[in-house]
Amino acid sequence: MSLRIAMLSVHTSPLHQPGTGDAGGMNVYMVELSRALAGEGARVDLFTRCLGEDRPPRVELAPGVRVLHLDAGPRRPLPKEAMPGLVPDFARSLLAATAHGRYDVVHSHYWLAGQAGALVAEHRRIPLVHTMHTLARVKNASLAPGDRPEPELRVHGEEALARAADRLIANTTEEGLALRELYGADAGRTDVVTPGVDVRIFHPADGRRAARARLGLPQRGFIPLFAGRIQPLKGPDVLLRSIAALLRESPGLRERLLVPVVGGLSGAGTRAPDELRDLSARLGLPDVVRFCPAAPQHELADWYRAADVLVMPSRSESFGLVALESQACGTPVLAAAVGGLPAAVRDGVTGLLVRGHDPDDYARRLRWFAEHPARAAAMGLAAAGHARRLDWRSTARGTLGSYARALRDRAPKAGQERRHVPAPAAASSRRYKRAAVPA
Repeated sequence: MSLRIAMLSVHTSPLHQPGTGDAGGMNVYMVELSRALAGEGARVDLFTRCLGEDRPPRVELAPGVRVLHLDAGPRRPLPKEAMPGLVPDFARSLLAATAHGRYDVVHSHYWLAGQAGALVAEHRRIPLVHTMHTLARVKNASLAPGDRPEPELRVHGEEALARAADRLIANTTEEGLALRELYGADAGRTDVVTPGVDVRIFHPADGRRAARARLGLPQRGFIPLFAGRIQPLKGPDVLLRSIAALLRESPGLRERLLVPVVGGLSGAGTRAPDELRDLSARLGLPDVVRFCPAAPQHELADWYRAADVLVMPSRSESFGLVALESQACGTPVLAAAVGGLPAAVRDGVTGLLVRGHDPDDYARRLRWFAEHPARAAAMGLAAAGHARRLDWRSTARGTLGSYARALRDRAPKAGQERRHVPAPAAASSRRYKRAAVPA
């Protein structure tokens, strides 16, 4: 009998365009993992909040995979900060939606979905598997200047989930270590499952020249690419300052330098939408920096192929799927040595890693890429081979292993009670308690 999985995301829909708003690597992760799980025989229902968009209540995403929209609060987009108060409604809607169907496992993504998932899993007496994706304490330790720290409510919610989930799935060994050291997670209940890349979309294809022709980019240009959500956490300001430093040292590069910034505003970036453009102007870069909207995956693959190097000066990154996608397209990566990026990028083989966020350090390495195209091309070949070995089928099989352990450990044992996750402060109300155990 195949497993039936209830997969949860409260604050962002799997159908949203990655690189916009709150949609990013987690959205790609949920979609691709669900497809791969279905390929292994599971049935997956992805539950998310209804935003009043022109979409039906149920969307068939792929054979064996559905997206189901639940009512939770107003049917419109809301800032992430407003989401904790919607957890009770989401949990109640989820209980109603799962009342007449058998589910074997609840798999929640991000702490908000984890709060609802813990309540529903407890009521349905099935295991909760949780993937954090990002950790508040890790993010708060590496904030950009002027960026807001993650609230204590989130920290406490993650702490509760680290105790309550039957299994935790970490993207990397480093994330697993952070869960143990910063949140007290049980190593025996934490599994490391590496994300994958869809090589049907992200692959070298017909190469850089053809990709540049399709995108209207100069064939002889030197093109460092930024692709991702525009927010301080991702470090686009570090890239612009490094480009300014590069041009001070190598002014002759200017005539062939083009820096596409592909992505939409997100998080703290929405509070100052013109900040990055203003910085570009102050640094004298409007002639070399091109701001482009977030692109669908097939077009994003061409941006990767067209670039000489992908630049990821992130201040925090749980894994960095963008790095893997770029490498799959045959483009090396210049990235900060933070979070999961050292696991995604093989330093000196498929790209270069930088400790810290000093723009001069990035500028020196960008100059190396500009001056050593043959060696950079060899890195690109190695990068494509590296990425091909990290596929979603392997991720799905690792995740199924985590489900199996959760089901085994969740089997009733005499005198043993399920761990309980307390309601977060913002949602501790009579209504929240009714959602946990409906009348």
